[in-house]
Amino acid sequence: MCFLCDLKTSSESASAQLTSTAPTENRWHPRRGFLLAAGAAAAAPVLAQVDVGSASSVRTLVPAEQMEASAKQQYSQVLTEAKSKNALAPNDHPQLKRLHGIARRLIPFTAQWNPRVAEWRWEVNLIGSKQLNAWCMPGGKIAFYTGILDQLQLTDDEIAMIMGHEMAHALREHARERLAKSKVTSIGLSVASTLLGLGQLGDVAANLGTQLLTLKYSRDDETEADLVGLEIAARGGFWPEASVNLWKKMLGANGNGSPSFLSTHPSGSNRIQELQANLPKVQHLYEQAKQG
Repeated sequence: MCFLCDLKTSSESASAQLTSTAPTENRWHPRRGFLLAAGAAAAAPVLAQVDVGSASSVRTLVPAEQMEASAKQQYSQVLTEAKSKNALAPNDHPQLKRLHGIARRLIPFTAQWNPRVAEWRWEVNLIGSKQLNAWCMPGGKIAFYTGILDQLQLTDDEIAMIMGHEMAHALREHARERLAKSKVTSIGLSVASTLLGLGQLGDVAANLGTQLLTLKYSRDDETEADLVGLEIAARGGFWPEASVNLWKKMLGANGNGSPSFLSTHPSGSNRIQELQANLPKVQHLYEQAKQG
């Protein structure tokens, strides 16, 4: 998963880091965290400003419904584990409120990238850990780690770039595509083409185990997520050049222990160049949002 190499590392490093700012009794609700009704995410069709091409058709070999159901289950497990370690931020935690406010500005501009957004229930949660980490599972299940907020001293604009990037992975169904490609490779294209009903691959989606938390995206996926996230953030009124500032910070952090997310991402210099080339395409979206 983007910005996530191994959940075990996260579990081991999760601590009572939140206890200094959160009540000792962590309030827990069955549908805790940030939830947005599907209808509120709908937006009028708009023309994309960044060019990322069409989503890969191979992803259709894995049923989206089962992929999202598995993600929902895994997300719940992650939150339960964090809660057991007193590392799950309560709803009134200042940093979680901050994340919710940013998400509310981004979500209305996600529908153009995936029609399934109409059925998603977005969630955003904050986990106490020193890891520089954030991710979004299929179906809009987002988690940030306190390490990435605190150690990089992120501004709201920079957080929006990370959140938009992670949302883009889910919107473009990169995990679904990665899984489909890996299974097609393992069972052979000839076998996959005879499934039609996709029974075997459907079962794979329903029994992912921890795969969603360990899937690694390709460099093309990462570039695509950068650009889609950049546009979503700009439409939400967040400063596009913050994307460049963000990656400069990440490169600086790389000199202090090589954060895990850099092991599966394009080099900072390459992605900075790509982002800079696309800033003019979204600048007017940002300006319109600020005027509005």
